[in-house]
Amino acid sequence: MMRSAQLLAAVIYCLVCIYSLPVPEVKNSHRYKTADWPPKTHHQGLKKRSRLHHDQETLNEEFSNKRVKPHMSLPKNGSDWNRPRCGVPDYPSQKGGSAFHYSTHKGALLGGRHRQKRFVLFGGRWDKTDLTYRIMRTPWQMSLEKVRHVLQEALRAWSDVTPLTFTEVTSGRADITIDFNRYWHGDNLPFDGPGGILAHAFFPRTYREGDIHFDYDESWTIGNSMGTDLLQVAAHEIGHVLGLQHSLEPGAVMSPFYSFSYPLQLSVDDKRGIQSLYGAKQMEEKVEKNEIPPEAPETNEIEITMPDACQTDFDAVSMIRGELFFFKSGYVWRIRDGKLQPGYPALASRHWRGIPEKIDAAFEDRSGNIWFFQGQSYWVFDAERQITGPDSVHRLGLTVTDIQAALMWGEDKTQKIYFFKSGNYWRFNLLENRIDTTHARSMRDWRGIPNDIDAAFQDRYGFAHFLSGNQYWKFDPVEVNVLEGYPRYIGMDFFGCSPALY
Repeated sequence: MMRSAQLLAAVIYCLVCIYSLPVPEVKNSHRYKTADWPPKTHHQGLKKRSRLHHDQETLNEEFSNKRVKPHMSLPKNGSDWNRPRCGVPDYPSQKGGSAFHYSTHKGALLGGRHRQKRFVLFGGRWDKTDLTYRIMRTPWQMSLEKVRHVLQEALRAWSDVTPLTFTEVTSGRADITIDFNRYWHGDNLPFDGPGGILAHAFFPRTYREGDIHFDYDESWTIGNSMGTDLLQVAAHEIGHVLGLQHSLEPGAVMSPFYSFSYPLQLSVDDKRGIQSLYGAKQMEEKVEKNEIPPEAPETNEIEITMPDACQTDFDAVSMIRGELFFFKSGYVWRIRDGKLQPGYPALASRHWRGIPEKIDAAFEDRSGNIWFFQGQSYWVFDAERQITGPDSVHRLGLTVTDIQAALMWGEDKTQKIYFFKSGNYWRFNLLENRIDTTHARSMRDWRGIPNDIDAAFQDRYGFAHFLSGNQYWKFDPVEVNVLEGYPRYIGMDFFGCSPALY
């Protein structure tokens, strides 16, 4: 009897336990399928095995986890979000990553929050110094020939300071491939139309090493700030395909944010970065090792023969790319926003190779071409590239030589070009590439201006300036007369010279 009672109690206990278990809702069970661990596939293993030490796409993963666009770094201020920039990701600060940060101070390698402004190496480099490049497509604003010249100049900036050489190929495979694309174009780094991301490139030892992509939808220009200067952007992206990351020094070519600077010039930080990868040019290494200065350094020549801007007269003056250039005896002074720029005066041939040592006149036309005149000849440059010359001024319809000044004057489409000599002037028609009439007109039309002038230019406010000796006259386009209080001294107003000198 006792055994039967125990058996019955055990059965009842089991029934109670079964009844107390939760019953799943079959109808809604599919909601929880995604919470299950997925089966392991060969893709996961492949991804881990194929991840290179220098894989550029690892940046995308890190930044997407932070909900930041892969091509952006965290801005220092709100305005940085909208600034045009390179689409190559900025390396985040990391202790064991593959980006190496070097101080611009020789021999100093700093880490953590005490790091100073410096170049950044991605960690990869080409294992050769003779590289080939190929241009696939060009922007609609420029011909292939013009793009070719721009890229040659951008590449030269890096080859001038390293043993690197670059050779263009027009077919087959090349180390560096240059293309213009729109929006999605197959590399998971889409472009975004005008503004924003301008271009991107892939480092050495990545799966697309050597590729440079420019955004086709940008307003690409050459040598001016009216659009996006192709030369500046190209030099920046070439730095990436050679192994440089974004520089932490403002003003460097490798700075991530676009800024127009004319002419193109590598900063000390850029040079040290690229030379840490490939070394210095052999000639530079030899000079530095022996501590022997060049046979004819420009600095020594300037100290001996450079004219004094406070006392001299000038051969020519022209407003070029919004900046004022004064020319004298082969040298040029460059003034931006009323301030003489560092490194000037400098040899004019540093900007325009092939122009004569002394020029008579200069002006920039509406297309951005720069015209130089000397004697019976003239030259035309597109930025720093010579496109014609020397040609005879007689081809322009002039019957005289040795013109004293050239002036582009007027507003927008009404602008005219004037040539001046010995109390006479001629108006030049740029569309027809000839002067309007061979008969000279009298300088009396320019009331208050002396007959013999050395140079002329128009400022950004529309006033014409005429220079003679060490003085200048400012001409009002509305009153068509010289302003009161003129002439004034060139040295005082443009170069900050002491009034005691005059």
